[in-house]
Amino acid sequence: MDEQNQSAIVTGGTSGLGAAVASALTDRGVRVGILDSNEKSGVPAAAKIGAIFAKCDVGEAKSVKDALYSVRAVIGQESICVNCAGVALALPTVKSGKPHDPNLFEKIIKTNLIGTFNVASQSAAGMTKLPLKGRDHSRGVIINTSSMAAFEGQIGHAAYSASKAGIVGLTLPMARDLARDGIRVMTIAPGIFSTSMASNIEDKYKRKILESQAYPKRLGKPEEFASLVLHCLDNTMLNGETIRLDAGCRTPPK
Repeated sequence: MDEQNQSAIVTGGTSGLGAAVASALTDRGVRVGILDSNEKSGVPAAAKIGAIFAKCDVGEAKSVKDALYSVRAVIGQESICVNCAGVALALPTVKSGKPHDPNLFEKIIKTNLIGTFNVASQSAAGMTKLPLKGRDHSRGVIINTSSMAAFEGQIGHAAYSASKAGIVGLTLPMARDLARDGIRVMTIAPGIFSTSMASNIEDKYKRKILESQAYPKRLGKPEEFASLVLHCLDNTMLNGETIRLDAGCRTPPK
């Protein structure tokens, strides 16, 4: 995909994987809008790489609509949408005889799954108005972020795994929905990466996860995630698929 004169939105672009993606895109000359709920850190993070920022709660459709309107007023209609916003909370199905807090379950699903769909669908609607480009008559690319937990969720991750499995599940049908409009949809399912989210994992559990990786047995780098995003943009044969980026990890139950 030729990124010259292209615009992109990146959710969760204030830190971690999203920040690496936003930086990689601006390095390619792409105009980038960062959508994130953290305005305090988001504004300077965007300014640092020459992007713009819009505060957004991806779980709320109106918030997404308003943020996209704000961003598009500056950088135009995006042809690249990368969803990295998400939350990770652990709570077993039953603890001390009490069931999982349904409000917490709903919060995780709303942010990770519904939030991804809100942004992807609204971004795609805007992309359909773009002219077809290139030999493949393309209008845009949507890249969503799942997790290895979608496939091997650990104890306490029923809500998180369900939210990430939902993203895997919507990838192919969304790609089929948007094929007639020249819009591709891909999902990346990362393992454990060097981000603030990973820093919240206790060291003993982190070691177990790293030991379960085939090779290399280390934390992934956000820049390696961003590199795969760029490849998904460049390779137009990639569509409707989920790629695991986890060093061959198959996590133990706990």
